[in-house]
Amino acid sequence: MAGLETLTAYLPDLIAEYKSDFVIVNGENIVNGKGLSEKEADVIFGLGAHVITTGNHVWENWKARPLLSKNPKVLRPLNYPSNNPGNGSVVVELPDGRKAAVLHLQGRVFMQPIDCPFRAAEKALPRLQAETNIIFVDMHAEATAEKMALANFLDGKVSALVGTHTHVQTADARIMPRGTAYLTDAGMTGPYESVLGMRTDIALRRFLLQTPHKYESATNDLRICGVHVEVDEQSGAALEIETIMRPEMTRVRAADAGPPPA
Repeated sequence: MAGLETLTAYLPDLIAEYKSDFVIVNGENIVNGKGLSEKEADVIFGLGAHVITTGNHVWENWKARPLLSKNPKVLRPLNYPSNNPGNGSVVVELPDGRKAAVLHLQGRVFMQPIDCPFRAAEKALPRLQAETNIIFVDMHAEATAEKMALANFLDGKVSALVGTHTHVQTADARIMPRGTAYLTDAGMTGPYESVLGMRTDIALRRFLLQTPHKYESATNDLRICGVHVEVDEQSGAALEIETIMRPEMTRVRAADAGPPPA
């Protein structure tokens, strides 16, 4: 589990570096690309996370279902039908008494035809806002346009909306006109010598042969991606947003890549 290995190596130091008060980790792919179980969740919480979000792949690991039912700080997208186990939002009280909320939504474009994320957010927000002005949204979606549209819909109502699911960190971090921080995708934590975490040879067989092949995680060039958001505690508005990647890829030279694989 290269992603969990990478998170373990980097997250505690990043928390110390940024003096983070509240940490959210998306863990939907932690077990060989398919969901998570209580074992992995315990490790993530032990590293300093306060909330774990997931996404559509969480349902592909049956061990995730009892975890979703048992732990309210492990979320699945709110807009799945309500008879599914788990919760789509949570309010966490920190040791000093401050509260922060996380709302987890999933898009519908090129994905399952579940309930509307816009209406689900509209319904959930009054309940969350009654407890705190600090609200983070994990929007798990394929379509960039859907993420941007929801961010505009929620601008000024939430502290930050950060996209997940597409595994590639985007370069559009910004604070929107009414004070909501936005990033289309936080990026992947795991092996970058891969195709979105999958072994390159297997991914190529899938594309070339157009038939299923067993998913196997890659193991090389491990990196962590994420985003840091500073929020005004009184208003809930974002003051600053910064993308994170370690090791960075701001400038890459061919000589740094090493020889091609045999």
